[in-house]
Amino acid sequence: MTLRQHLQIRHPLRLTALVSACALLIAMIAFATYRISQQMGLAEMQITGRHRLDLYAASLEREIVKYAYFPSTLGLEQSVLQLLTHPNDPKLVAKVNSFLEQVNERAGTLSIYVMDNKGQVHASSNWRRPDSFIGEDLSFRSYFRDAMETGSGRFFGIGTTRSEPGYYLSSAVEDKNRTRGVAIVKVSLEQLEKSWTTVETPVLVSDENGVVILASVPDWKFTTLLPLDDKTRTAFDRTQQYNRRALQSLGVREIRRLGNGARVVNVARHKQELVSPYPVSGRFMEQSLPLPGTKWSLTVFTPLDAVDDMSTTRAAVAGVSTLLLCILALLVNQRRRHLRDLLAASQALQKAHDELERKVAERTADLSSANRQLQEEIVERVRAERSLRATQDGLIQAGKLAVIGQLSTGIAHELNQPLAALRTLSGNTMRFLERGDATTARSNLERIAQITDRMGQITGQLKAFAHKSSGRPQTVDMRQVVAHAVALLDQRLKTSATEIHTDFPDTPLKAWCDPNRLEQVLINLLGNALDAMAGLPSPRIDINGCEEGMMIRLEVRDHGPGLSDEALARLFEPFYTTKEVGVGLGLGLTISAGIVSDFGGTLTGDNHPDGGARFTLAIPKSSH
Repeated sequence: MTLRQHLQIRHPLRLTALVSACALLIAMIAFATYRISQQMGLAEMQITGRHRLDLYAASLEREIVKYAYFPSTLGLEQSVLQLLTHPNDPKLVAKVNSFLEQVNERAGTLSIYVMDNKGQVHASSNWRRPDSFIGEDLSFRSYFRDAMETGSGRFFGIGTTRSEPGYYLSSAVEDKNRTRGVAIVKVSLEQLEKSWTTVETPVLVSDENGVVILASVPDWKFTTLLPLDDKTRTAFDRTQQYNRRALQSLGVREIRRLGNGARVVNVARHKQELVSPYPVSGRFMEQSLPLPGTKWSLTVFTPLDAVDDMSTTRAAVAGVSTLLLCILALLVNQRRRHLRDLLAASQALQKAHDELERKVAERTADLSSANRQLQEEIVERVRAERSLRATQDGLIQAGKLAVIGQLSTGIAHELNQPLAALRTLSGNTMRFLERGDATTARSNLERIAQITDRMGQITGQLKAFAHKSSGRPQTVDMRQVVAHAVALLDQRLKTSATEIHTDFPDTPLKAWCDPNRLEQVLINLLGNALDAMAGLPSPRIDINGCEEGMMIRLEVRDHGPGLSDEALARLFEPFYTTKEVGVGLGLGLTISAGIVSDFGGTLTGDNHPDGGARFTLAIPKSSH
């Protein structure tokens, strides 16, 4: 074998070994870069997660602390002490019930009640409700036993009467160093929980048994972080802490532990994918913090997608960079061996580089064009939204003018009678003045002034209704808006001999909306009710109002034939109407539903169980 043939055999073997070494080096550097980048990302996440834990814990503690003193202050009320001493005195029961009801309304708590030292409830803020706590034996609740043993107690659970979750704070009521009973305040943490839905990562609060009691993800609530043994489930059944609710596992599986108590976990995917601004399944970094003064733990789940993506990107960059270095080394080595091979390789590399530059330029141009097109679409969408809003405002104002047209005949009739009276009284006054009868003339002038005021009220209501509303919400008394709407339809109600029956609580119903637009909605509903009862011998409309949680509920019911199945299915469909051709366009309910939706409320329609159509308004309650 000649030397030339020997070199030709050794060259491919050496090249293969060199390529294998480069591939191994690239893999090692990419893997090391990935691990280092992931460790750095996890360290930064731990710091951020710790800050978030501190912030969430502070907000939760503030929410609880502001009610912590409530139960102990109830023991200072003399009537409460007297009731626990004389529990069968009906006057004392009524007095304490009224006192607890007022305190509950002003404090914004769910309920307040007083138990004797045997666990029986003698007075409650919800004494008016059919499901009142009065008379119940709640001695099995741990907050009662803790208060009797230590003087105070805290407990999170679901109410056995209304199945309403809440945080219970209890305090022993003592008189002359003797425990007479226990005062309990139930607080809702729902508002705090709602504020967590806007955070960047999932957060939850679990009790000492690993049961999730608060969560930014609604479906996580009342699940378990750890499997529950039979003893714990038996205890739950005995204390009814969660009202016999099935406590399913959240599906948290530990992957590995990190420093400072953090760990990497996997959350199982739910059967029904949740709509959430952040991931609710997959890999997370879990960090927990015990909450002072409780047996609870606050846990934050930080998604690892960003760290994984960044680590993968950096590993790819490192691998590509190493690959380029290896290629450069191979090119230098080849140059030493053969100049022509180096030149050819350089030309090939340059060609590849030019092609890459060309593709990058083309891609950049495509992206720039797509970006410009996207900006144009955004501008067009904004313009379309403004046009839609203007059209909607025009439809609302057109609806008002249409109602005014319907009311014009009745208003003209309302004004004709006072005008005729004014003509007669003014003529009589002139004659009385000619006769020198000043007393009769003064009486006629006073009557003329009263008639003029009445005409001013009629035209003032019409002018206020026709005024184009700004659409800005404000605090509105629902009873006053109903009164204005009924006043505008007064002549039509008299003509049709329709009776209006209203049922409102004694306290004002303060809603957060635009009164002018709400008045338009009510006039539309009342007008539809009058149309539905046209020709009936004894038409009647019922208007009922009440508070339901954070909403004001207003119900308008007629005693007509009710709504057909087709009408119920297409009730709020534009241009659908059950009236004769030319009577209506079928836009009244559509516009009304849009107005109520702008308030943050809802408008629904159905048939009343006792007959007739029923429309229900739900509008947010004013907090001012």
